[in-house]
Amino acid sequence: MISKPKVLMIVTLDTKAVEAGFIRQILESEGVDVVHLDASIRVSIDPNVEISPEAIAAAAGTTLQAVRDLRHEGKSQAVMTEGAVKCALEAHAKHPFSGIIGVGGSMGTSLGCVVMQAFPYGMPKVMVSTMASGFTRPFVGAKDIIMVNPVCDIAGLNSITRDVFRNAAIAVAAIARNYSPVRREPKPLIAMTTLSTTDSCTVRVRKLLEKKGFEVMVFHTLGTGGAAMDQIVTERDVAAVVDLSLVEINDYLNNGLCSAGPDRAKAALAKGVPTIFAPGNADFMVAGPIDAAKQQFAGKRYHMHNAALTAVRADAPELEKLAQHMGSLIKDAKGPVTFFVPLKGFSHHDSPEGYLHDPSLPPVFAAAIRKALPEGVPVVEFDCHINDAEFADALVEQVMAFIGQRESV
Repeated sequence: MISKPKVLMIVTLDTKAVEAGFIRQILESEGVDVVHLDASIRVSIDPNVEISPEAIAAAAGTTLQAVRDLRHEGKSQAVMTEGAVKCALEAHAKHPFSGIIGVGGSMGTSLGCVVMQAFPYGMPKVMVSTMASGFTRPFVGAKDIIMVNPVCDIAGLNSITRDVFRNAAIAVAAIARNYSPVRREPKPLIAMTTLSTTDSCTVRVRKLLEKKGFEVMVFHTLGTGGAAMDQIVTERDVAAVVDLSLVEINDYLNNGLCSAGPDRAKAALAKGVPTIFAPGNADFMVAGPIDAAKQQFAGKRYHMHNAALTAVRADAPELEKLAQHMGSLIKDAKGPVTFFVPLKGFSHHDSPEGYLHDPSLPPVFAAAIRKALPEGVPVVEFDCHINDAEFADALVEQVMAFIGQRESV
């Protein structure tokens, strides 16, 4: 007998028993088995639930009563989240899940999404959340989580929420029935970063590498893209990284909107994956609407990308700070690293056709990065723009040189 796909359902019964029962019914009618993870704290409703609150607390090294005795929702949530992740992964190891669905407000969404983030890319993850129409980045992070807005509060069933819950359950069940774990491609994998302002370079590099038999994953560096790449590098066998867009690092250093945090770019360096860096998009920081940008970055040059985003020119101090930071990261690299610097501009904005062009600044960064990098890490300068074909072709040649070195070991 062929076993049915299993879906992990994350819903707290102490506040959402009606919703949990409804979603379970839909999932089972769609041909999947349900493993219910109930992280309730207030009261245990169903002793027969597959993953009980007591089991979750025990997995975190405590008891449910001790969690209640904390009398602090944030501290209690942290304990139950820790236990929920452990319980979910243990259950998955015994009988693999083919999908995950969660329902919650801010607390349930936080716990549910942390559990979802512990599971691989490609596995369907659907979160019905009252937070879905707001700022979702803290919950989704760099993972492929689908957020569904319930429209109404999650407080019983009505003509709208029935449809929302039904749609979400049918969606995750349908994907689960067709899900299979990630199949490793026979092609070696190259990871690369970009923004639209370096897209000409990225497209040429990608097409040339694909012709040479590589799979190329391109990540959009607006805060989560680089973090997603770093996670992929950690999880998968990546042949080389072409880190072409450093705006997320620049924004981290200068409080821009697209910061990916202090660990951005560390994954490949720590794992020893051959890496090529280039200062793509380092000519600007990303700020909010133009008035806010002018207040945050007073006295700078600005380009209003749209009503919500402004590119703020990075001048010599910011470029020198970026070079010093990159040097501090690269000194701990366990694999080969090369830094390419195009001396005629770092993005479309930094070109004769752009709005923030300053030909005096790329040499400033080149000098700073030469000084900041440890001995043995080459800095290769090019008398061209980052979007010129010459630069893209050089990146491809360096990738092939790295691959050759790797294969000869």
